[in-house]
Amino acid sequence: MRVAILMGSDSDLPIMEKAADILDEFGVAYELRVASAHRTPDAVREYVRSAADRGIACLIAAAGGAAHLAGAVAAQTTLPVIGVPIAGAGGTLGGLDALLSTVNMPEGVPVATVAINGAANAALLAVSILATGDGELRGKLVAYREGLAARVAVKDSRLQAKLQAGKGGMASS
Repeated sequence: MRVAILMGSDSDLPIMEKAADILDEFGVAYELRVASAHRTPDAVREYVRSAADRGIACLIAAAGGAAHLAGAVAAQTTLPVIGVPIAGAGGTLGGLDALLSTVNMPEGVPVATVAINGAANAALLAVSILATGDGELRGKLVAYREGLAARVAVKDSRLQAKLQAGKGGMASS
């Protein structure tokens, strides 16, 4: 196992599955767990403190509301921690509360923070971290980025053809 994905509630799973999908795409092993910083703090502490011994190199922690999970995880390890603020279904702030709770860590206990519901980017950041010491993984990441660029080029080509056929709109120079 190389990455641990923790979420504060199973209701976060539809969002966090995007992280699992990215890790699957890169062939990166992971653990996926529900753990609450507030309801099961002892279990979180035990899980995180034993992570490195289990081969975990990076942790992704997702939570909504007070979003204390990423901070609670970071307080227990020196491994990189990536926080994913979640826009909870019952929340009134659209995830802004979770974002601010995740990003405002005290000096000395960092949490890398991605966008609200940004599970895919959290996984890509984890892959980037792991790729610093893994040439094969770095190659897969380069190919992934090249694929993104190729898809944009195809979309632009389609748009330009549509504009040219219709001879309307704004033409590129």
